[in-house]
Amino acid sequence: MLETSTPSRRSAILTAVAAVVVVVVHLVAAAEAVSDTYFEPFNVSYDHRAILIGGERRMLISAGIHYPRATPQMWPSIIANSKAAGANVVQTYVFWNGHEPSRGQYYFEGRYDLVKFVKLVAIQGLYLHLRIGPYVCAEWNFGGFPVWLRDIPGIEFRTDNEPYKEEMEKFVKKIVDMMLEENLFSWQGGPIILAQIENEYGNIESSYGEGGKSYVKWAADMAVGLGAGVPWVMCQQSDAPENIINSCNGFYCDGFKPNSYRKPTLWTEDWNGWYAYWGGRVPHRPVKDNSFAVARFFQRGGSFHNYYMFFGGTNFGRTSGGPNYITSYDYDAPVDEYGTYIYASEYVNPNKTLPEDIGICSLFLANIDEQKTVSVRIFGKTYSLPPWSVSILPDCKSVAYNTAKVVAQTSIKSVESGSPPSYANVTEFNYIGLKDGNSYFTNNWSSYKEPVGAWGNDSFTAEGILEHLNVTKDVSDYLWYITRFNISDEDVEFWKENDTSPSLSIGKSRDVVRIFVNGRYAGSTVGDWVPVHQNIELIEGDNEVALLSVTVGLQNYGAFLEKDGAGFRGQIKLTGLKDGDLDLSDLSWTYQVGLEGEYSEVYTQEGEKNANWKDIDLNTITSPFTWYKNSFDAPEGTDPVALDLGSMGKGQAWVNGHGIGRYWSLVSPKGGCSNYCDYRGAYHENKCSTNCGLPTQSWYHIPREWLKSSDNLLVLFEETGGDPSKISLELHYTKTVCSQVSENDYPPLSNGLTKIY
Repeated sequence: MLETSTPSRRSAILTAVAAVVVVVVHLVAAAEAVSDTYFEPFNVSYDHRAILIGGERRMLISAGIHYPRATPQMWPSIIANSKAAGANVVQTYVFWNGHEPSRGQYYFEGRYDLVKFVKLVAIQGLYLHLRIGPYVCAEWNFGGFPVWLRDIPGIEFRTDNEPYKEEMEKFVKKIVDMMLEENLFSWQGGPIILAQIENEYGNIESSYGEGGKSYVKWAADMAVGLGAGVPWVMCQQSDAPENIINSCNGFYCDGFKPNSYRKPTLWTEDWNGWYAYWGGRVPHRPVKDNSFAVARFFQRGGSFHNYYMFFGGTNFGRTSGGPNYITSYDYDAPVDEYGTYIYASEYVNPNKTLPEDIGICSLFLANIDEQKTVSVRIFGKTYSLPPWSVSILPDCKSVAYNTAKVVAQTSIKSVESGSPPSYANVTEFNYIGLKDGNSYFTNNWSSYKEPVGAWGNDSFTAEGILEHLNVTKDVSDYLWYITRFNISDEDVEFWKENDTSPSLSIGKSRDVVRIFVNGRYAGSTVGDWVPVHQNIELIEGDNEVALLSVTVGLQNYGAFLEKDGAGFRGQIKLTGLKDGDLDLSDLSWTYQVGLEGEYSEVYTQEGEKNANWKDIDLNTITSPFTWYKNSFDAPEGTDPVALDLGSMGKGQAWVNGHGIGRYWSLVSPKGGCSNYCDYRGAYHENKCSTNCGLPTQSWYHIPREWLKSSDNLLVLFEETGGDPSKISLELHYTKTVCSQVSENDYPPLSNGLTKIY
């Protein structure tokens, strides 16, 4: 590849980069399944230019899909949409804590049926990049680590530590052996062409010193020795050993080069969106900027590119990472959280394109100036390049594509609760609109109060403050800390005389603490290891303080995750007493894991009978720490279903026993959003934010597969108080409003480069 640039003055920014790429195009069709295999068996290798499939260089476009973030019934259409959009590879992580929830006890069913997912990819004729990790980050609870791992004596994650390496190797071998047994690697006739060990370890390796360096070598040797028979990748790992391909993750990877000339240039995570946290704005990455980044990557020698995410999905149950990541993992992806394909695409049959062995001169022209349109003259012709764009000329003559003029159908994601459909609140970025109508729910809401403090026979008493995860093992978000103490008449008189009140202080707390004094709610603090100061009311004699520690997703990124923990740090004490502070830290504390309603499984058809439900008066103010239930009939049709919980506060929701996730109606800051998003210039997660002044998430996905035609059970646990009468069920669909954005856009590309020389 030849790169040249136009002349520029010292005072001007580099305005354009032109590149000529001479390639031979072969469009190779995916093989049909043969007998017990999905492909004719083929070997995978690589050279400095590309991954070699059966000895031939291939241009690989990958779609990032995480199987547990959808239901098995959704997988086929999501994979098919990826193929229709032009992907020839699917990429996924493997989620350790989903597959080994208890040490030595494995689970590969339902949303965690990894073998089924891989086979569905193969049926579509697509390849698979299997990222075993087993650390995944992925904004997933605890980065994919099972919480029991931190309880192993002497363990230290992700370094040269024997207890950790033993468990890591055991799990990675389990996954590789499973794929081997099912004949799913390429040389067995399966779709798996690449595997990954570790994940973005280079970002934190320096924290571990020499132990980190030796760990990288050990992990590489361990992985290669398992007999997978395909190349292994380490992303963000500049010191990856010679037998491992190091790859790039980021918003831009056009400047990335692997650490050896013998390795190809792979972009394992193109962040075409970003995640959101409760109370934050919703990130949005302009498609034009992403297109610019992708074109630049291929212009400068890239050969494998993965959209992270192509389908983001949903953090069902308690799987979202943290702290405080929202339930939706939509990620601004082309296939949205509900499995709806947002960007229209024409499927091109590779068997009906150019004849084989025809040499093509292809030209990439890039303008990296953020403001100016520039002209580039090459091969006797002049081309105008808009700011921050790349033009692609498949024949070195005619512009077929420019990233500033993205060819796409414009679709409106809409939610409706009746017929006919209507559209409301449609923004520039085509977010969900909402129409008032039939809520599908009856007015017969029932409730029961969750008890404050200890409720079960499994509560226990210990001296001092115990670490949250050491007690709960993450079986619940909730842990009660309860203690009792005596207040003298002198203290009460002191407060009256000085018109003051005592305070409860906690050194640090995460993520949420709710404070109750003598059974009455006193206040809450939210934050990631923040100090707590709460004024409280005490009475003469015996008093009881009950602290509810609440996790909202465990830390999923960074070094020393096993040491992060949850709950409280430092002293817990009473301040403002007549004779000084009272340290409560060393008192006897009673501990109760979880909620009574969780233990009784009142969110299931059988378990709901275990609670003393009462009809509620919707005209009265609802209270916190309340369970609600109602029934509903499923909307007709096959459109995805969304639950509007914008009228509620914070809690968790279940439908027919399935956890649809945490909900929290925290409102994002009013400032920081703009009616116009300038795609030009380097993108970051705070650029082009949306949803200012609104709850970060109000709609929650209910997969159709979890619904019956009638008498579906919705159960909520509400922590802070809300109005269930305003909850509604909505249909989610995409409506195409035009097929071509503008007459100045280029027509759709009718061929693609899948083989390289």
